[in-house]
Amino acid sequence: MTVPLLKSVDGRRVSLRLVTPDDAAYIQGLRLDPRYNSHLSKITGTVNDQRVWIDDYKLRESLGKELYYIIARRLDSVPCGLVRLYNIVSDRFTWGSWILDENKPSKAALESAVLSFGVAFEHLALAIGHIDVRKQNSHAIGFYRRFGMRETHQDEFNIYFEYSKEAYEQLWPSYEAVLSRWDMQ
Repeated sequence: MTVPLLKSVDGRRVSLRLVTPDDAAYIQGLRLDPRYNSHLSKITGTVNDQRVWIDDYKLRESLGKELYYIIARRLDSVPCGLVRLYNIVSDRFTWGSWILDENKPSKAALESAVLSFGVAFEHLALAIGHIDVRKQNSHAIGFYRRFGMRETHQDEFNIYFEYSKEAYEQLWPSYEAVLSRWDMQ
């Protein structure tokens, strides 16, 4: 990666910060919680296994192939979710592992998506994001469509979306307006 890593990004109500091995227990708990994992790939193992996975991830991070962020409330730094940019190759990436828990503030979904796509499109100058979502995850599918993502194809289990830098830039004024209105409340 030719640009420096963004170790943290602050929004109005949430912040993103790169995952560290100390986040293993939070990530493991969130990924194993049935309230949040029904539409994610299953994981097994212990908190120590998660820590080892994070150590391996840190190598991919250092090579510019993946960024894994903790989403936290900006006011008090309480973690409230996760999001990943991975399979970063050329001008493309995959966006996923997006989870928000009960600690999330209002509009955290929109703000965490805008912040993480901002890292990809603005900071890393990537052009296309790929997203796959389980067909049963109607809430996420609706969000992705409202967010301006274009469905490319389906298979037995997933719907695949593509999100371009141009779509992000075109919709930026509406994102900013929603977040600004929210900020004034």
